[in-house]
Amino acid sequence: MNTQSNINHKISTFSEALEYLYSSTPAFHLVGASAYKPGLENTQKLMQHLGHPEKKFKAVHIAGTNGKGSTSHLLAAVFQKAGYKTGLYTSPHLVDYRERIRINGQMIPQQRVVDFVNKNMPFLEKVRPSFFETTMAMAFEFFAEQKVDIAIVEVGLGGRLDSTNILTPELSVITNIGYDHTEFLGNTLEQIASEKAGIIKPHIPVVIGERDIQTAYTFIQKAQKEKSPLVFASDRQWIVPEQCQLSGVYQMKNKQTVRCAIEVLRQRGWQLSNWAIEQGFAEVCTLTGLHGRWDVLREKPFIVCDTGHNSHGIKYVARQLRQLECEKLYIVFGMVSDKDVEESLRLLPTDAYYFFTQATTKRAIPATELQRLFVEINKGQDIQSEVFQSVEDAIKTAINRANENDAVFIGGSNYVVGEALKMFSL
Repeated sequence: MNTQSNINHKISTFSEALEYLYSSTPAFHLVGASAYKPGLENTQKLMQHLGHPEKKFKAVHIAGTNGKGSTSHLLAAVFQKAGYKTGLYTSPHLVDYRERIRINGQMIPQQRVVDFVNKNMPFLEKVRPSFFETTMAMAFEFFAEQKVDIAIVEVGLGGRLDSTNILTPELSVITNIGYDHTEFLGNTLEQIASEKAGIIKPHIPVVIGERDIQTAYTFIQKAQKEKSPLVFASDRQWIVPEQCQLSGVYQMKNKQTVRCAIEVLRQRGWQLSNWAIEQGFAEVCTLTGLHGRWDVLREKPFIVCDTGHNSHGIKYVARQLRQLECEKLYIVFGMVSDKDVEESLRLLPTDAYYFFTQATTKRAIPATELQRLFVEINKGQDIQSEVFQSVEDAIKTAINRANENDAVFIGGSNYVVGEALKMFSL
C-alpha cells in the first residue's frame, strides 16, 4: 500500500488494516532493530491525540527477560475468575495480530482495528509511530472505552524507554533478568536490570520475581530512590495451586511471582480470593487464549512446542526435554539472528535428531547456518540432523518419522511456534 495516498484511502477490511499497520509503521517482529524507537515522545503524542486513555484504567505493568507473557496471562486469568473486567496487552502474537489485545480473553474485534486505523490515519501519517506504539495506543484506547477494571500490560522491550512505560500502574512486576536484546539494553546483567528497573514508579510497589546477586542491588537502589515498596518473590516459598494449564517445569518461578504479586495487590484492596487463584491457574490458557508455553499439540506421538527463544529461556526448555520419557526425540528448531544463538545451541541435547529450519521472517537465521553452528559446537559428537527451508516441511517430516512412543519438540523462536500453531489450527 502506497503510504502517500493513505490519508485519502478508506480502509474497509481487516486485512487492509493489517497491511497498513505493517507497511506504514515498522514492525520489530518483522524487521528487527530498525523498527525499535526508544523513548516516549511518540507515545506521549499518541496519548494526547487519543485523550489520554492510559489515565482511564488501572493496570499492572510487567517486565522481564523471560516469563513476562506467562506471568501476564496467569495474573489476567486470576482477575477474570475474581469477576473483574480484565484487559490484557501482550506481544508478539503467534498467529493472529489481535492476540495482542484482549478483554476477558476475547480478542479485539476485527472491525475495531479497522475503525482505529481509519480514524487515526492522518495523525499516524504525520507522527510515524512504530508498529508497537500504534498497537499499544489502540489497546489503551480500547481498554478505556470498554471501561476495564484492570489491564495487565506486558512491556515490549526493556522498560525505561518502552512505550508502555507511559503507565502509572497499581503494581510493577519484573520477572527476571537474562541476556536478550543486548544491542539496546546493555551487555551486562546490571545494565539490563537498570533498563528494566525503569518501570519502577514513585511510591508504586514492585515485585521482582528472582533475586540475583548481580542485579538485586540495582532494583533495591531504584526502589529506594522512588520510595517504592519492593519484594523479591523468590525470598519465600509461596503456595501455588497444583493444577495449572501451564505445565512446563520452568513455569514454577512464574507462578511464584504471580502468587507474590497477588498478595501485594490484595493489600491494595483487590479482591482476589483463593478460589479465583486456583481456578485462574487451572484454566489460564482457556481463559486468556495463551498458546506456545510447553504447549502439547498431540499425545501420540507426543508433540510439544515452546516459545523459549534466548539462552535464558532455552536453558529451562532443554532441561525439560531431557526429562521426556520417549524412545526417540525429534527437534524442529529455528532461531532469529538477533538472539544469543551459539549460547542457545550449546544448551540443546545432542542425542536428539534435528530438523533445522527457518521461519518466514527476514530475521530468521538460514537453516544451513544453524546446522553448521550446531555441528561445530558439538565437534566430535555424532550429530544427526537435516535442513528444511520451510517450517511446515520440517514439522511434517518429523511427524512422519516419529512412532507413537517418540516425541517431537518444535521451538527456537516465536515465529517457528506461530507457524506450527497455524498447522495445528490453534
